[in-house]
Amino acid sequence: MIVAHDLGTTGDKASLHDDTGRTLATFTAGYPTHYGADGVVEQDPQQWWAAVGVATRGLLEKAGARADQVSVVGLSGQMMGAVFLDEQHQPTRPAIIWADQRSQAQTTWLIDAVGQEAAYQELGHRIHPTYTLAKIMWVREHEPEVWAATRHVCVAKDFVAHRMTGTLATDPSDASGTDAYDQGAARWSERLLAAAGITDDLLPPILPSTTVLGGLTPQAAAASGLLADTPVVLGGGDGPMAAVGAGVLTPEDAAYACLGSSSWISCASRAPLHDPQMRSMTFNHVVPDHFVPTATMQAGGASLSWVMELFGGGEHAYERLLGEAATVAAADEGLFFLPYLLGERSPNWNANAAGTFAGLQRHHGPAHLVRAVLEGVAFNLRTCMGAFTDSGIALDRIDVIGGGAQSPVWMQVLADTWQVPVRQRTIVADANSLGAAVTAAVGVGLVDDFGVARTLSALAAEFVPDSSRADRVREQHQIFLHAYDQLEPWFDTRVARS
Repeated sequence: MIVAHDLGTTGDKASLHDDTGRTLATFTAGYPTHYGADGVVEQDPQQWWAAVGVATRGLLEKAGARADQVSVVGLSGQMMGAVFLDEQHQPTRPAIIWADQRSQAQTTWLIDAVGQEAAYQELGHRIHPTYTLAKIMWVREHEPEVWAATRHVCVAKDFVAHRMTGTLATDPSDASGTDAYDQGAARWSERLLAAAGITDDLLPPILPSTTVLGGLTPQAAAASGLLADTPVVLGGGDGPMAAVGAGVLTPEDAAYACLGSSSWISCASRAPLHDPQMRSMTFNHVVPDHFVPTATMQAGGASLSWVMELFGGGEHAYERLLGEAATVAAADEGLFFLPYLLGERSPNWNANAAGTFAGLQRHHGPAHLVRAVLEGVAFNLRTCMGAFTDSGIALDRIDVIGGGAQSPVWMQVLADTWQVPVRQRTIVADANSLGAAVTAAVGVGLVDDFGVARTLSALAAEFVPDSSRADRVREQHQIFLHAYDQLEPWFDTRVARS
């Protein structure tokens, strides 16, 4: 059997698979996130490791499986964060995760030093506070005692891999999400590191995603309930792993969207996509010699989670409010939501952007606000789609994964807003850990190649757009864009004066 872990924003989504990759059981162990003023978003790496132990034991118990039946462990994790470690690889502070936006001054400094266009061509990404490099610079400048004790910086899955094996390394997919990786040269970027004043020995060595990093140490075996020396495959970042879980391995496969805490539109390619407007970014795929062009917004599923928490939360409230949202109108009544609760990446790349309801009236209740959130995320992702279609990439159908894909209401909103068929997969919430399982299976030779991923998640449902709304949705999308254009100066002024 294969145990796979996906260290997400809200918890460790673990899954158990047979040796062909077929999913046998899933288990999620949550952990908290600290949200603070000025864009602070942090987590405790020790709680990631504790969650891995809880989830592994929970999987085995749930499936009635034994530790000696597990032949390999695979890993996926949230990208673009920064875990600061001392000489003994112990955290020197909480991890600064991808959603943290506090390093705007460091971002500006890097852009002035390197140039945004030049950096985009080399990195496949803009320079932005979301990425690891600017976060490192922020800690160096604001927390000198922490910096003096720090000897290594890595991302989430690499921290857990080290806890499992005693070896610290990263892979090209996660390296490509740091703003410090030269995609053309396939190594840490000499230019970006020099501009940041950082040497590459601070960062882990880069190994293929399918590398067997080592076996579980006795300590890791005791913590997880598995056997010592069970092989651990390095794995990759959650975005590229989601592509594997969705069966998106080559350009011939369909595009897909993920409705996780952050949400994105993506596809597979054989070369980076350099959008002239720099709306998109390109990660390295875990599939060798392939890439994952992506347009990612900060708060997709996170916006829905927020509004649900606002109205009381809970499983039944979630189902009830989504059901009620299906019966009301938002944009048709002039109510729009700008889903920028955590600043924004694609398409606006504005860390100062803020979540906004525009057009509220007295009769609007919780169902209207939930509906506006669903539509606002859909409108924003429609804008992101332009990075692909303008480059000649056809988006004639889109497969959707992530927790949000479990909602038929949201799936129909997406289909109507995008005016393309939207297809729900049989595995949505656990697509990332499925990708980690496939990568692990390839790494230890249980399967010959990544192609098996296409057989492990099937088409569950298709949502066809209402073509009679095409013109109306096009007009509403323009109103959505106009609202952002009008508010953008206020976003910047709000931050400058706070």
